[in-house]
Amino acid sequence: MTDIPRRAVTRTAKLATLPLGFAGRTALGLGKRTIGRPAEAVALEVQRRTAEQLFAVLGELKGGAMKVGQLLSIFEAGLPEEVAGPFRSSLTRLQEAAPPMPAATTHRVLAEGLGPDWRDRFAEFDDRPAAAASIGQVHRAVWHDGRAVAVKVQYPGAAQALMSDFAQISRLSRLFTPLFPGVEVKPVIADLRRRLEKELDYLDEARAQTAFHDAYAGDPDILVPAVVAQAGDVLITEWLDGTPLAQVIAGGGREERDRAGLLLFRFLLSGPARCEMIHIDPHPGNFRLLDDGRLGVMDFGGAARVPAELQWSIGRLLRIGTLGDPDEMVRVLREEGFLAPDGEVDPAQVAALVAPHAAPFAVPRFRYSRAWLREQTARGFGLASDMRPGALARQLRLPPQYLAVSRALSGCGGVLCQLEAEGPFRAEAERWLPGFADEGPAAAGAEATA
Repeated sequence: MTDIPRRAVTRTAKLATLPLGFAGRTALGLGKRTIGRPAEAVALEVQRRTAEQLFAVLGELKGGAMKVGQLLSIFEAGLPEEVAGPFRSSLTRLQEAAPPMPAATTHRVLAEGLGPDWRDRFAEFDDRPAAAASIGQVHRAVWHDGRAVAVKVQYPGAAQALMSDFAQISRLSRLFTPLFPGVEVKPVIADLRRRLEKELDYLDEARAQTAFHDAYAGDPDILVPAVVAQAGDVLITEWLDGTPLAQVIAGGGREERDRAGLLLFRFLLSGPARCEMIHIDPHPGNFRLLDDGRLGVMDFGGAARVPAELQWSIGRLLRIGTLGDPDEMVRVLREEGFLAPDGEVDPAQVAALVAPHAAPFAVPRFRYSRAWLREQTARGFGLASDMRPGALARQLRLPPQYLAVSRALSGCGGVLCQLEAEGPFRAEAERWLPGFADEGPAAAGAEATA
């Protein structure tokens, strides 16, 4: 398997290089300001250098440090292209599959979880992993009753290494600030730690997947495989065939891409309504487009609870965004904790930040695209990255109760842009979000395309 440096002194020393690099970049920025370089150019250079060093160190450490880099990728769309380029390249390296652990180690984990007679539970078991990542790997097998199953096996020692990384990274959270102006990174890191603890707990994942499986049983559009067995660091679920969403993105036809995008969005929005939970890891590797047209969903390690009152608040925020009233946006965002309670803000600037997020739901049909996303990101980045005293970015907050939903919807939006999917997304919001449906926006006559 991937060499995860486990000695605390080694991992701490690597993480300790980050503040030194940050101090150097800050001094460089101050120096360049004194010779007349624009503040925006200095900020971009600090961001670029921060991204390069941050993800180089996280990538070397693998484990929890790597996971931080992966999970922070939800903010990638908020970075200018000058920074997003190296950022995206670093994330791609972080997300590459890890080399598999030896078969003997896999067998030991299986024996610890399922018992010494674990082989008797399978009619067949393939020692070659079908997939490998930062926490564990998946093997294809046939259960004793003839069902094709996926056997998820956690790397030994992964939990200790991951939690050690998070303890270190939480103390260095200020280093992420230049990358994500306007985002309070410390509560984000704390939430990511809680999410990772859930990912490491295969019993918790089994419960979440079972809840989704039951909620979507017999659904004509969504398939969630059943949990077959769980014990220790082993999770066994029904195998899911189909076309990986990454292949649809790379070469799917227009009809296939639109259907995949609509079903992905429907699944994300309908989960809270059906079982008060949301799948918060919507990257293409977790989805398959089945031959019968359904969307198959995997990996529920990061599922988060979304109670009814939060569902209503999300719907209300989205509805207010589509109505285009800047003063109302400020009022509601302040009530929900997205703006500092006493800070002065320009409602027009707030509306400029909010409008892109609401645009897909202000019209009957909308087409997501990379070009649209780049345009909207560029429009909002200037406001969000301006950290001068009194600037809007200093008033922005991301309330903890919205962290998981933000991750899910941001990730979903990114995939929809990769698919360049077009569909009736407003109708889905009206169907599944109570706060949106109660007082929906006025119908618009034109379709939006980008």
